[in-house]
Amino acid sequence: MRLDKYLKISRIIKRRTVANEACDAGRILVNGKPERASYAVKVGDVIEVQIGANPLKAEVTAINEYAKKEEASSMYKVLS
Repeated sequence: MRLDKYLKISRIIKRRTVANEACDAGRILVNGKPERASYAVKVGDVIEVQIGANPLKAEVTAINEYAKKEEASSMYKVLS
């Protein structure tokens, strides 16, 4: 699954266009490197989102094409 789509489905970022713009600006790091929106997310990847006052670091635990609001937070594990 694409990085921008994963960020939207898991509800880490509210809109896919915002996720895409954040990737283009270099604010999304995967395993310590800035990645493009087209990066293929894999289970075990560590995603760092540097948007706003509260940066988020999370490990990918599941990849689902669709997720309800209650299930979205189970797609990742917050590391810090």
